[in-house]
Amino acid sequence: MIFRRFLFRSAITLLTLSITGPLAAQSAEPTQVVATFSILGDMVKRIGGKNIALTTLVGPNGDTHVYNPTPAAARAVSEAKVLIVNGLEFEGWLDRLIDASDFKGMNVIATKGIEPIAYKEREGHHENADDSKRSHTEDDQGHGKKHAEGNHREGQANDKHDVHHVGHNHGAFDPHAWQSLKNAVIYVDNITTALAKADPANAATFYNNRAAYVEEIKALDIIIRENLGRLPTNRRTIVTSHDAFKYFGRDYGLTFLAPQGLSTESEASAQDVARLIVQMRKEGISAVFVENVTDPRLLEQIAKETGAKIGGTLYPGALSGPGGPAPTYVDLMRHNYRTLEAALGIS
Repeated sequence: MIFRRFLFRSAITLLTLSITGPLAAQSAEPTQVVATFSILGDMVKRIGGKNIALTTLVGPNGDTHVYNPTPAAARAVSEAKVLIVNGLEFEGWLDRLIDASDFKGMNVIATKGIEPIAYKEREGHHENADDSKRSHTEDDQGHGKKHAEGNHREGQANDKHDVHHVGHNHGAFDPHAWQSLKNAVIYVDNITTALAKADPANAATFYNNRAAYVEEIKALDIIIRENLGRLPTNRRTIVTSHDAFKYFGRDYGLTFLAPQGLSTESEASAQDVARLIVQMRKEGISAVFVENVTDPRLLEQIAKETGAKIGGTLYPGALSGPGGPAPTYVDLMRHNYRTLEAALGIS
């Protein structure tokens, strides 16, 4: 009897070891990652999958231009191993948030390596914050320059707990670089490299996810290029709420006009609106497009003044909710293209 008990206990011990050994290797804690806004968060999720624990600061239908970080955001950043940001001075509140959080992890600028579009604020647009005139170099691609890869900026005089009322200044380049599917591949490459560095054990998974994702992005780019390429010259000018589609226009040969500047915080002057109305009448622009992150009333007034129709809602810088038309980045780009296609009468 004693011998049988010994054999039984030995068998249980061996079985336990055989199960818990592999499981223990697979149940490592996921890497804590923070992405600044919903589009970037979706890209990170596609690459990281179940191997990351993702916090996205500005969620679906949220306007990153006017976001004010919360104490919960500061806590999420303080606990993150990887912080992934757009850069190009899109997140005007980021440096203060990093200071408030005492973040010491890996700071990743997703736009590193893209060719940015230079932007000069049109006369009559008034940003709430000062306009930056810095040159765009690889070492200065937007927020986080002074916090590069784990080096926390020292000597900040501001109260570390004051993360509200942060400036939203934009620099000399258009930050909406995700509106180019070609740029999206660069975003994805930067994200994949960062996650693989933070979690080498799952690097192969990240690169496999990257390959499938890039294939999907490139396939959509081909479709949009072929279809928008059929537009006649007189239907290649498009009016939206604010200047967020220059990269899309560059890629597909379109001109985007807007009464507001780069940021949704900029104010369109009466002169700007009047000039836009004159141009629309002169060029016969028959449709305008509102946005999910801006107040539609100005565009509705412009449409009324010109006789143009509202062609639909575009998604410039935030995903829709899960039940909306743009719950992922690829869905967003597909929705924007199809909305333009339907309103402009591409056949």
